[in-house]
Amino acid sequence: HADDLTALEAFYAGYQGPARWVTGAGLTPQAQTLVTEIAKADDWGLDASDFQVPPPDFQASVAEDQAAMEVAIDVAILKYARAAQGGRTEPSAINKVFAQKPHLRDPGTVLTEIFAAPASDAYLRNLHPKHAQFERLRQALLKARAEGEAKADDQEKLRVNMERWRWMPSDLGAIHVWLNIPEFMINVVKDGKVIHSQKAVVGSLNAPTPVLSADLKSIVFNPYRVVPTSVIRKKVLPALKKDRNWFGRGKTSVLKQFQLEVKRKGKPIDPTKIDWENENLANFTFLQAPGPTNAMGKVQFLFPNSRAVDLRATIVPSQLKRTVRAVGPKSPRVGTPGKFAGALLTEDKGWGAAKIAKLMADGKNTSVKLDHPIPIHMTYFTVVADDEGNVRTIADVYGLDAAVEAAIRGEAKTAPSTSDTVPIPSRNPATEGTLATRKP
Repeated sequence: HADDLTALEAFYAGYQGPARWVTGAGLTPQAQTLVTEIAKADDWGLDASDFQVPPPDFQASVAEDQAAMEVAIDVAILKYARAAQGGRTEPSAINKVFAQKPHLRDPGTVLTEIFAAPASDAYLRNLHPKHAQFERLRQALLKARAEGEAKADDQEKLRVNMERWRWMPSDLGAIHVWLNIPEFMINVVKDGKVIHSQKAVVGSLNAPTPVLSADLKSIVFNPYRVVPTSVIRKKVLPALKKDRNWFGRGKTSVLKQFQLEVKRKGKPIDPTKIDWENENLANFTFLQAPGPTNAMGKVQFLFPNSRAVDLRATIVPSQLKRTVRAVGPKSPRVGTPGKFAGALLTEDKGWGAAKIAKLMADGKNTSVKLDHPIPIHMTYFTVVADDEGNVRTIADVYGLDAAVEAAIRGEAKTAPSTSDTVPIPSRNPATEGTLATRKP
């Protein structure tokens, strides 16, 4: 990586000591433990052959060879650090559904720290994710590797999901929300334990829910809905221009029918005084008032993010009865938003269920700002493990596993675009199973 090479040049330009890894007698003891650890990369879901290091008994009598080996070990360290912390590829390069930006330690810092570390092998091990799920999957990988080729498919699936954990924030939050997209479940997690869980509906293949992490900052009861410009242009504007609509006469009756308000630059306006024939629609915002026809439902959970998604209530309860709950827009939806809001606000503000129920029932638009933002993680894991280490596989609903597998192998393959993917069946095609019980 170009950043690694730049850091390596800068480090040695200011370094005054002897070579750290190589001497005329061979590799230093620190280097021997380091290359031995790198050789175990497969145990961590990486590929040891990706890191070119000399054997522990390497010897070089020529100064140029010693220097070359010193640099080669440094390059291997930096490449290992990059792979261990952030994975082997940019997530968005695999598929645009991944909106994650893995955190990587500065390569200059890595060199400084590992030179000063009392045990270089321990330093490398410490770079891997600390998440409990990652370690459970790693233990499953070690077991599958011990069982050999019979578990080859399981090993690949485990590596794919371990790679995804490298894209996650190192600190998920003592209290956080975890939505696992292919599992169609959303959880509130406190101190590593699930304290609330319910079914979720995620986006369809044509509007997939993005994979990202952001801070949940506010909960809106009886929210307004900003009606998409496309809907206004196709349905509302023609009626306004023609001085008629689907339900009666009058320029504003369509707005009243759908409880729409019109604003310009954030201020309410009188729609009867607008020349809808000549005005630019982009100058206006159409808001749908809270109510039973509002697509936002009774509660909206806001976590500002780059993909402009939120979490809301579903107004189509039948969607929750589906086994494969990937349907509709990209923003995920829950069936009992009051209970979900209650689980969060009990932790954040100490509120009880009665207060939540009152906020929902009075019909007033009320925004509640959290005292302490709660991280929400929308993930895509097709293998998960419980507290006892029992591993469960989940159907790859968006068809992303193969592309991640190709990426960690260094192959140029991207996941199919949504337009190239077959529709999701309405019935369950063996959504879940255990490792090695069904073919991918």
